[in-house]
Amino acid sequence: MMQAITGGLVRQGWGPDRIAAVEPNELAAIEVERLGCAVYRSAGDALGSLAEAGIIVLAVKPQVMRDALLPLTGKITSQQLVISIAAGLRVGDLLRWLDGGTGCMRSAQMVRAMPNTPALIQKGIAGLYAAPHLTAVGRSDAEQLMGAVGEVVWFEEESMLDAVTAVSGSGPAYVFYFLEALESAAQELGFSPDAARKFARQTFLGSVHLACAGAESPATLRANVTSRHGTTEAAISAFDQAQMKEQFVRGVRAAAKRAQELGDQLSKAKSC
Repeated sequence: MMQAITGGLVRQGWGPDRIAAVEPNELAAIEVERLGCAVYRSAGDALGSLAEAGIIVLAVKPQVMRDALLPLTGKITSQQLVISIAAGLRVGDLLRWLDGGTGCMRSAQMVRAMPNTPALIQKGIAGLYAAPHLTAVGRSDAEQLMGAVGEVVWFEEESMLDAVTAVSGSGPAYVFYFLEALESAAQELGFSPDAARKFARQTFLGSVHLACAGAESPATLRANVTSRHGTTEAAISAFDQAQMKEQFVRGVRAAAKRAQELGDQLSKAKSC
């Protein structure tokens, strides 16, 4: 995700000299360096650049976030905007870890964001939540940065970021799951693997474009191609008998519950 955001900013005209990254993974570091950005292998090495940064993006796995923040504890000012894109981690916990008892984060500029992987091709969407003291300038900066890789939507309740995680953060996996199933069905019906993939992808892509082109609901669009006693109705009836829609909703709810549980666990966890 860090690579996606960095690439999106460069494509939007941000000079690479304005961007620095901390990336311990060698292959990922090489990709960022190719954009012309400075890359450090540890947060400790980047402290000089950190002091000059107007925006700091925390793009590490939630399970290792607390330890990753240790070199930054007490070193971020209330004038710097901090954006976290770690699933489940709440603003209060992040502020507490970064403050370390110094009081420096009492009026911190922080945004919690949940983007998704289509950000890699600038087609993502991110849900955003603002910490209590976020200024209009901080809000605008967060929109500009996250908007470099897709659309942004603000939420007033932080708990909604767990729902965003379940719907759009995990959502691409649901789409790929459907594509995988449609490809498999096509091959069972005699398609070659290449043809099955092409038909599945283009059918999905065309359908999404059709949905975006007008104001009709998905239910209406589905009804438009479901003739009475026809082939589509046979498929939909089989799906309904298997309660696919209900099972799908149940799965998304399970993802949202897991995001909330992850936040609870990490809030209570001790640093290694």
